[in-house]
Amino acid sequence: MTENNNAELFARPKVLRDDCEDGGFVLSCPTPLSDYPERLTEHLDRWSNQTPDQTFLAERAADGSWDRHSYAAMRSAAQSVGQALLDRGVAAERPVMILSDNSVANAIVQLGALYAGVPFCPVSPAYSLLSSDFAKLRHIFAELTPSLVFADDGEKYAGALSALGIADERHLYSHKPLPGGRSIPLDVLIEAAPGEVLASVANDTDADAVAKILYTSGSTGMPKGVINTHRMLCSNQQAIVQMWPFLERRPPVIVDWLPWNHTFGGNHDFNMILANGGTLYIDAGKPVPGLIERTLENLRDIAPTMYFNVPRGFDMILPSLESDEEFRDHFFSNLDLIFYAAAALPQSTWKRLEALSEKAVGYPVPMTSAWGSTETAPLATSAHYPLERAGVVGVPAPGVEIKLEPNGGKLELKVRGPNVTPGYWRRPDLTQAAFDDDGFYRIGDAGRLEDDNDPSRGIVFDGRIAEDFKLLTGTWVSTGTLRIALLGACAPLVQDAVITGHDRDEVGALIFPIQAACAQLAGLDPATPLEQLIEEPALKEAILEGLGRLNAQATGTSNRVDRVMLLTEPPSIDANEITDKGYINQRAVLTRRADLVEALHTGVSGSRIISQADCP
Repeated sequence: MTENNNAELFARPKVLRDDCEDGGFVLSCPTPLSDYPERLTEHLDRWSNQTPDQTFLAERAADGSWDRHSYAAMRSAAQSVGQALLDRGVAAERPVMILSDNSVANAIVQLGALYAGVPFCPVSPAYSLLSSDFAKLRHIFAELTPSLVFADDGEKYAGALSALGIADERHLYSHKPLPGGRSIPLDVLIEAAPGEVLASVANDTDADAVAKILYTSGSTGMPKGVINTHRMLCSNQQAIVQMWPFLERRPPVIVDWLPWNHTFGGNHDFNMILANGGTLYIDAGKPVPGLIERTLENLRDIAPTMYFNVPRGFDMILPSLESDEEFRDHFFSNLDLIFYAAAALPQSTWKRLEALSEKAVGYPVPMTSAWGSTETAPLATSAHYPLERAGVVGVPAPGVEIKLEPNGGKLELKVRGPNVTPGYWRRPDLTQAAFDDDGFYRIGDAGRLEDDNDPSRGIVFDGRIAEDFKLLTGTWVSTGTLRIALLGACAPLVQDAVITGHDRDEVGALIFPIQAACAQLAGLDPATPLEQLIEEPALKEAILEGLGRLNAQATGTSNRVDRVMLLTEPPSIDANEITDKGYINQRAVLTRRADLVEALHTGVSGSRIISQADCP
């Protein structure tokens, strides 16, 4: 693109509204969903025939160069793996479990399972590598009963595989086997010659067959396995291309770190590249110190046409974009749009990105978002029109209905459509509880219209129903809205925050500071421990100033924050406080750190607590 032309990018948003007797209403898209493939592998077949030499996936080789894999090569390898799985008797009721990070080998295993009609289950590597008790991993393994487990590096995953009691002959690897074992090398499977049985199985796999199982962290308890069918995945990509017609005019190119064990990276991004014949450069970096450098290196090498990230990821690359004009101009040179998801983007981050794009290309590159969940494959709404601020999540996608139903002073969002899961793997109890009497999935979020008189302006995300609470005054606190306002007011010092104050007089927050930003503010080394940084007067003063800015806009006790506590212990994966994408689980943090919440609200003194009462 040489200029900003939203008319060329997006389909015009259209919305139908059907009012209900209970005061709620149902929104839908009047544009019907066009035909879509029955199986996800049909996309790979299509591009292997039409553009066989086009790079599908690329990853860094040992020498630092890009190791590129074409559509034809990926299909050949995947079909061979599919045949080898069938030869080994792998069946639909015994999925293939994947423990590894994003990689070409990982993709070959996934696509091979799809050709064989066998579901695969990519599991968060954190459950294997960062967990101390392997409790979530063992729970998933017991519920899944996999036939094979792919862990690319047997030495790296030895502890996890031992905890699962994996026999050597059930371990599939691409780099290193289990020490002294009989693990199965992926290369052996790739040597298999696809036969008529594989072709028959692939053709007989219908749209409602299980393609993959994605385990969600959930707000409490153990992860639950969300069934993802081919219909869900294929219908979702068809809806996306109808809202983003530019995808058909230029094959997308992305540099992406988002994990494939999550629906954002694995369903939205990976499948979008596959469905539209694009190229995905696998980014081995992450938005954390020590790994963000890899992301920056990759982005300096490849100028994407679309950029997907979570708010924390944008915060981590912004300093480099702002300080390096050459990098800034390169990054924005080919961008059609910027897309954020997983959590609402602070308005301060939005404005910084917008300002950078105007400097680089002369106009603001469109920023957009969507809304959905693992259970909706993932997109249920899309903001496929110009936005001026974060928080608006768009209008229903083609084929999707969104019910907004009164619940506790808010409108609860529910979803129905071909993209919605039929239920949870081997958990009929959870499946039954997840749907209302009309077949709408209860997603647990709240929303409201941006403009009550014009539903085409979109839905505004209004927080999680279960996370909102009342103060002693009986006033409801919208935690999602207030959290975003707090992050914006205290930017760029705060990584995330958890809102507190249930059944209390005032609202507080537990704050996870950004170590590097706090150190820079204090003029100290970036490696300075947080325990030392929170003692710095400059940090306390800056947080107080942020609270002052936030509270100056408040209209009452429910949308102001009177006191905060700076945390030095990062959120725990074992305790379900955080996901791979960096999304904070509010309920889990409040439960695990109940003593800190009590200390915050009972006025216990200490340098970790900053209160508006401290203002002179």
